[in-house]
Amino acid sequence: MTAALDEAAGTLLAVWEAARERTTSRLSSAQLRAVMVVDQHDGINLRRLATLTDMLLSSASRLCDRLVAAGMLEREPGRFDRREISLHLTPEAVRLLAELRADRRQRLDRVLAGMTPEGREALLRGIREFDEAARRREATAAPEAGWPVAQASRERSGESAEWADGATGPSRPADEPPVARTA
Repeated sequence: MTAALDEAAGTLLAVWEAARERTTSRLSSAQLRAVMVVDQHDGINLRRLATLTDMLLSSASRLCDRLVAAGMLEREPGRFDRREISLHLTPEAVRLLAELRADRRQRLDRVLAGMTPEGREALLRGIREFDEAARRREATAAPEAGWPVAQASRERSGESAEWADGATGPSRPADEPPVARTA
């Protein structure tokens, strides 16, 4: 089962990567990941960003310097401790992530259009269950042992599944975690 899932997931990742290459060609993978973490955790400090991206603090700091220079991140003094810096996306970064999501969804729609409605529903149920199991596992694991849990972005919360043929799936209840963990 694991090998079959790994193989099938490769196709999904190829769709993701094609959208990333087209939309975010001026950002490295590490830079894009940092932008996505800041998107999910607006106002995050540098130490937490380094932890969530599994980087050394000095590497995360240099990465942020490059993202500030590229117009993707803004730094501001922390509200409670002026020595701490909080990170925020610029409007340019928000636009870039919106383009990435739109491109990725168009590519997914084309693939999903070739599936039966039953297959799409089964896929959605399976991915949601996978997401829930991963979140449960992560919640009980040591903080440094897992990958960061993404929060629902403002855009994604409460959205219903819409497929290429115009059919819609059930809306995700507000208390149910989002399926996607990326931009």
